[in-house]
Amino acid sequence: MESLPSVLVCGTGEYTTGFVHEGGSTSDKKVGVVGLVLFDLRRRKLVDKILFAGTNGKKFPQIREYLKNGIEKTYKDMDTSFLSFPADDVDRDPKAYLKAMDTLKKGDLVLIFTPDDIHYEIIKAAVEKGFHVLVTKPAVQSLEHHLELLKLAKTNNVLVTTEVHKRWDPIYADAWTRIQNFGDFSYFYSFMSQPKKQLITFKQWAGKSSDISFYLNSHHVDFHVWALKNRAIPVRVVASASTGVAINPPYSINTEDSITLLVNWVNVETKSSGTAIYTSSWTASPSDVHSQQRFFFMGHKGEITVDQAHRGYTVATDADGFASVNPLFMKYTPSANGYFDGQSGYGYKSIEEFVVAATKLRNGSVKDSQYFDAELATLSTTSRTTAILEGGLLSLRNGGKAVTIKYGEGGIDPIGFEVSV
Repeated sequence: MESLPSVLVCGTGEYTTGFVHEGGSTSDKKVGVVGLVLFDLRRRKLVDKILFAGTNGKKFPQIREYLKNGIEKTYKDMDTSFLSFPADDVDRDPKAYLKAMDTLKKGDLVLIFTPDDIHYEIIKAAVEKGFHVLVTKPAVQSLEHHLELLKLAKTNNVLVTTEVHKRWDPIYADAWTRIQNFGDFSYFYSFMSQPKKQLITFKQWAGKSSDISFYLNSHHVDFHVWALKNRAIPVRVVASASTGVAINPPYSINTEDSITLLVNWVNVETKSSGTAIYTSSWTASPSDVHSQQRFFFMGHKGEITVDQAHRGYTVATDADGFASVNPLFMKYTPSANGYFDGQSGYGYKSIEEFVVAATKLRNGSVKDSQYFDAELATLSTTSRTTAILEGGLLSLRNGGKAVTIKYGEGGIDPIGFEVSV
């Protein structure tokens, strides 16, 4: 019988464990996503050992207690045990993930849910050791790093893919299919926000390691690039920002409130033009949802509007007030028999599908990592996403100047940038 892969998770914050600073998250992910999914995959005998690597080992006793209370006491037969790096008596070790990797075997899995600016070094270390990688969006912050890691992944025949769960949202997946019949691209608009309290949650990295565009615009940029496949390419980016909330108390974080990217596209076959506007913010007021999320797509032969935040399902309680809920992402309520019941959620599926794909490579039933380019957000298929996001950053750093995305002669994969004078 073939052995199961072990899984190392780098990063122990809100999305992994639901544990933030000294207590639980106040968002809609109170027990996290990644840890919960992996504990259930282990219960289903799809993975073996689970390892968590952070920077502060002294947090782990609290995290273990938090997961035990939030998961084991909620769902039947759910074991939340894990190996942790650094040790519980270590104040700080930013390279603890390397020690954790030393305990893995070639073909095991590494999941990266850390601040954006250290994705590159962790991915590189994992790929060089022969591990398959799932990394939260954005994969990396620069096109140069993206192309370097793509080459390295091909050399080592390992799978490196981005965790962009909207691809498994049934509404987005259906929209993707319909867009394939809409002809040339004309116009796209997206908006995504989170409430101001997230600035407290993210205070250790917001404005330092990354910005709101990399964090939230990446969702819809990926969807748009994925939907257009190789039929259109982005050629020019201009970014604009709003400020004034994050920089003042009680947040006092030197970062933008909102970032908008205006991107010019060219349809490859006809050379006709299209326009996209991607806006994201983390200074929204409290509302009926944790995150506003919507987009509009227009092609030459059709158009689509999606409001992902509102599915026609609302709940009101004395404890939490009125809310528009979305169990399609993660269903946290247990089944009638008391078991975890969220396997169909797109937050779950995006992790499970990576585990299934990487296991096929690990056991040899699939030989070439590029086999999954059509199914997953691999490095081979997402360089245009990275180019748009980095182009936005370059535009902001240059006072809102236009940034041209450069391609090789007749090519559709970006190779660099040129900032307008």
